[in-house]
Formats: sequence, structure tokens, C-alpha cells
Amino acid sequence: MKSIIFLLMLTFSSICLFAQKETFDAIAYAAPKGWKKEVNENYINYSTTNNKTKTWCQIAIYKSTNSKGSIEKDFESEWQQLVATPFKITEAAQTNEMQETNGWKLKTGAGKFIFNGNNAMVKLISMSGYNRCVSILSVTNSQDYMAQIQSFLESVEVIKQQTVPSGQAENPQQQSGTNNNNAAIIGSWGKSNSVSQVNNRFGTYSYNKQQYSFNSNGTYRFTGKNYSEQSDETLLIKESGTYSINGNYLTINPQSSVIEAWSKRNGADNYNKLNTTQQRSLEKTDYQFSIVEKNLVLQTTKETVRDGRFSSGNSYAYGPPGTFTAIILPGE
Repeated sequence: MKSIIFLLMLTFSSICLFAQKETFDAIAYAAPKGWKKEVNENYINYSTTNNKTKTWCQIAIYKSTNSKGSIEKDFESEWQQLVATPFKITEAAQTNEMQETNGWKLKTGAGKFIFNGNNAMVKLISMSGYNRCVSILSVTNSQDYMAQIQSFLESVEVIKQQTVPSGQAENPQQQSGTNNNNAAIIGSWGKSNSVSQVNNRFGTYSYNKQQYSFNSNGTYRFTGKNYSEQSDETLLIKESGTYSINGNYLTINPQSSVIEAWSKRNGADNYNKLNTTQQRSLEKTDYQFSIVEKNLVLQTTKETVRDGRFSSGNSYAYGPPGTFTAIILPGE
């Protein structure tokens, strides 16, 4: 059993937000090159397969959950849910001694199981801190992938969280917008939905866009645009307010939100006359955010009117400048 305990060299430090790494929830890491990537509501998974040797390997980072109060309870819960039950492992995990740094406690465990008639190995790394628990799971049927697993683990950084004062609920709405994680989202982010074309000589062009601009003083501006050649009006959404961050949780608190209907000159993509202005409901929303492949990913329990349809799963993906065309407002 000793042979399946991988070497562990995790770097626990406050993450450098401008390093060449991806982030998911409370974890920053260097993605395995050439591996297939799958993003899910609750985890991000990397996998690789060698068809000639029939060997494979998977590494998954799971979204953080509320801690059960101790690393021992967290590890046992994660082991049962992520390892023992799905892989039908009845033996107790072989674990190492608990480690602690920067407010996070870490415990690892490993086991063996049979998959398609062959031996396979699994290792779980669980970390508890700041009332959260996050886990990394690696599974393989070959020692050939040990070096790649080790390289991935050596790249891992756990994001240092803002400590919640004793007796205070862990709630993003109770935090100001001035902690270190603000640097991750300051600036502009945008996305656009489908562009459609139907039969005529040049095609009928339509699109809708959404764009956030986060400022260092804790304020934000949101702009949306809905344009179609078939419509007599272009719709603009203008929203502003404040935002706050607690760890990897972002709260949007709008203070003003309107939708404007503008006529067009000669039916083109421009602004002629403001026809109507309508107040919009102020949609306060809590998101879990991460930077994935340079995109700002916002996860929430249900779709918002502001952000529109989910980009994938239960998340919205907003790209940095250079990946979207900024919305031009009337008079700009």
C-alpha cells in the first residue's frame, strides 16, 4: 500500500493573481498540458488516456463546501463521498499526518480498487480552512502517470482567504469590497450570445452583449445591449452599484438599473433618438467567482436577468479585454 502514497509538495501561500496559472474556487494550479478538460457545476476535471497501453489518469478539483468543523470530519466526509462510495472501497484510507499553514489544514489518503478487471489507485487531498473544505482527487491505473500527478500537485496553491471574525456569519454581504481578491476582477469583462442570420441577401444580423466594469473603489458598472436588424429599436441596459468580495464569493449590489429603447438611423447599428426609459428591478446576486483560462467565471444557483442564459452549467464566462468588442454607449 505504501507505493501508492504519492509525494506531496503543495505550496500554501497567498496566490499571485497575475501568475501563469488557472484558478478554480480556492485553488490555483498549472493545468496538465494536452489533457482533456471538463468543467462541471461542482468540479473541474483533467483526463488523459493512452490507447496503446490502455492506461489512463484523471485529476479533479472539487468546489469548496462548508466545513464540518475539523479536518478529520471534512476528510472522512470527502473520502466517503468522493472515493469509498463511487469506487466501492471498503478498506480504511491510508493517511498521512495532518499539515497546517496559512490557516489551512491538509490531510491526504490513498486506496486501491478494481476497475474493468485491473488494479487502479486513488488519492484524495482534503483541505480545511476559513470555514470551507476543498479537495483534489487523482485516479489512475498506471504508475506511468505519477510524475505528471506530482508535477500538478507541485503547482497547486491554496488561495489565502480573508478571516471571518469570531461570531460573524460567513456571508459575502457582510464584507466590504476592499480585500486582496478584488485585484482579480478589477477591469472590464464581456461576453456575447448567439449571432443569427436568416435568409436574405446579406443575412439578418442580431446579437446581445453583457459587460462588467469593476473599479478598485468597490463600485461597478454593468452594460447590456440587444440589437437586431429586424427590430426598429436597440435596447440598452445601464446598471451601476457596489460590489463586495469575501474570499471567492462576489456580491453584486445594484443601486440604479434602467433599460433604454433607442431608435436607429436608417436601420443601422447606431443610436438616433431615445424613445423610452424603464426602471429595472434591482437584482442583488451572490456569485462564486474564479479565473479560468483568463476568463472571469461567475457561478450562481440560478440564471439572473442581468447575465442572461448560463454560458455552461450554472456559470457565466466573461472574457478580458481583447476577447470582446466593448459596448459603445450613446454620446461616446
